[in-house]
Amino acid sequence: MVDFTSSSTISVGEAMVELAPVGEGHYKRGFAGDTFNTAWHMAQALQGRARVGFATRVGADKISDAFVAELEADGLDVSVISRDPQRNMGLYLIELDGVERSFHYWRDTSAARGLAADGGALARAFDGAGLIHLSGITVAILPPADRETLFAALTQARADGARVSFDPNIRPRLWPSMDAVRQTIPQVLALTDIALPSFDDEGAVWGDPTPEATIERFAAAGVAEVAVKDGAGPVSVWADGQIRIMPTPEVTGIRDTTGAGDGFNAGYLAARLLGQTPEMAAIAGQRFSAEVIQHLGARLPKARVPSLP
Repeated sequence: MVDFTSSSTISVGEAMVELAPVGEGHYKRGFAGDTFNTAWHMAQALQGRARVGFATRVGADKISDAFVAELEADGLDVSVISRDPQRNMGLYLIELDGVERSFHYWRDTSAARGLAADGGALARAFDGAGLIHLSGITVAILPPADRETLFAALTQARADGARVSFDPNIRPRLWPSMDAVRQTIPQVLALTDIALPSFDDEGAVWGDPTPEATIERFAAAGVAEVAVKDGAGPVSVWADGQIRIMPTPEVTGIRDTTGAGDGFNAGYLAARLLGQTPEMAAIAGQRFSAEVIQHLGARLPKARVPSLP
């Protein structure tokens, strides 16, 4: 089981402008992105009991200003956000088919693609962090040289006592090839203490026949703690050499499955930072995920963010 040197958390990745459907031909503007969704939910749940920062790069325009102001008002540390005067935030639109969603992206020139261009700034962002969270999307959007900068910063942060959590969150359209995925993800796993994969991704990319096979592969890579999400199926948790199967309670009133995995990550990691066991953290993750999918968009209304003891 992973221990933490401090409760300070830095989540790293891309936030985008989100257009979520609210009626026929009408959309609500918000902000979302996998590691951002996780950081935001963690900050609301922890209620000041831990510092939560979001390390990214945004533009110098009014929408980027609104994003930074919203984060600051919601209690996140914005000192680790850098600005790019030449680029803006990416954008995506959610299209719903029943409760299932598909996405349309405009992100090729996103400012977040430069979030790891300055190794010194990244090292300063990670300084003092007990937990650093990133995803496969974080890695996929970076130029190859910047990935190496990120990996070097993570290596140093771990040497300084930080722990790294990683959700592979594999989105093939962001990668030049599946070979690139299979070459890069193991590099991240070598720097990972807590892994939060989704079984559908792992089965599709690596051919894992069961969540237990995913756990075995991650454990062989040196990951100390793994929680495998499987949609409405059980969460498989591996820690201290044991696998525990945590049934996922049935959820009614599902409106939109966007952000379900990010919500699980938030509940799991926040609970672990508060000293709860991996099993209890999985239950917290399930509560967060269940709440998220009963609402439109990737983030909950503040009043509906589950509390943590």
